Amino acid sequence: MLSREENELLTRTGLGTPLGGVMRRYWIPALLSWELAEPDGPPVRLGLLGEKLVAFRDTHGRIGVLEEFCAHRGVSLWLGRNEEGGLRCVYHGWKYDVDGNCVDQMNEPQDFKSKVHMKSYPTVELGDIIWTYMGPPELQPPPPKFAWTQAPESHRHITKVIQECNWLQGLEGGIDQSHAAILHRALSTRATKTEIGISPTDPAVRGNAPRLEVERTDYGYRYFSIRPLGEEGTFIKARHFVMPFTQIRSVTSRSANCVRAPGHFWVPMDDENCMVWNWEHSIDIDKPLTDEERSLERQGNGPKHVDQKTFRSYRNKRNDWGIDRHMQKYETYSGIEGINNQDRATQESMGPIVDRTKEHLGPADQAIIVGRKVLLKTIKTVQNGGTPPGTGTSYYNLLGMEGVLPNDNWREPALARMESGGVT
Repeated sequence: MLSREENELLTRTGLGTPLGGVMRRYWIPALLSWELAEPDGPPVRLGLLGEKLVAFRDTHGRIGVLEEFCAHRGVSLWLGRNEEGGLRCVYHGWKYDVDGNCVDQMNEPQDFKSKVHMKSYPTVELGDIIWTYMGPPELQPPPPKFAWTQAPESHRHITKVIQECNWLQGLEGGIDQSHAAILHRALSTRATKTEIGISPTDPAVRGNAPRLEVERTDYGYRYFSIRPLGEEGTFIKARHFVMPFTQIRSVTSRSANCVRAPGHFWVPMDDENCMVWNWEHSIDIDKPLTDEERSLERQGNGPKHVDQKTFRSYRNKRNDWGIDRHMQKYETYSGIEGINNQDRATQESMGPIVDRTKEHLGPADQAIIVGRKVLLKTIKTVQNGGTPPGTGTSYYNLLGMEGVLPNDNWREPALARMESGGVT
């Protein structure tokens, strides 16, 4: 368990908070590129780390991320007119460029625009995502070139969904290796909803409770879930936690089309809401993702499950996440459709910010325990003027792996698969 003070440290990310200072040292996924599809298009509201922001693509294709409220009288610039290289407030006509400079004051007989500057954050567009950096300019890290951002557009797919709880609940649910074979389980191979649950024949289910091994790295840590299968071998899932909010999941080939590499970000919008980003990319150079793979219906992240205008899940705490007790009794363990819907239900059910002073953690929670230690240590590092982990380039080509490996030596082939793109 954590102390009350530690829980506060790891859940509060607003301006002036210790973890907020850490988060602002990284590139943060802000928007899907298609949300700002065209120059001079409508601006978009944006909540990141407790700050209310507005984003726009100007006449020349440049992207601005500014504080939301006009420096004149505090009107929301989301109402603004995107025109001729800037965003103009509709109240009195003050206009701002992508760097936050006031470039026009329509209502002033003698303007003083050179003295007015809005808070703005730099951006980079990479992998169909618009990223922003909210930290000290002189400490800006290299661009976030994860492996999937380097794949062709035809080979990758990204979605996002709002989760109504603190970011750490989402992250800890993602890096938790022991829950999947329980929460996401189908009750029999004959269940009509088997496609939204893990089959009883899956090695993750047959191998029972996993043993966890965690190895710290310069980007965070990598961790292994180890499930013995007797003479068949040992089922290994190897994944990565990249500071501060990224999980790189196991490469999987459950599709007949290609071998896919998935992952998540859990980005704090404020202390009681986070944006969960989901990506997959095909690591087979000659096999792009199919339309079915892009639909993400099995995960519960596609248009069937998530409003593509608001990014809110149709199944949420106000309708009990769509739980079907008949399905729960006879077909799937949770009775909730969609693997990530199931995750959202359990994590949101804890409340906005869970009280970790009441927990009773065990060996199966090793990845969570180490994750908290890494975060707490990083807070101290940054407070002491040091460089936080994961701000270099060592994570650029990371991939996870899963598979049944020899009982007497699983580590070497596991690492070989991770270094060769998850497959051999």
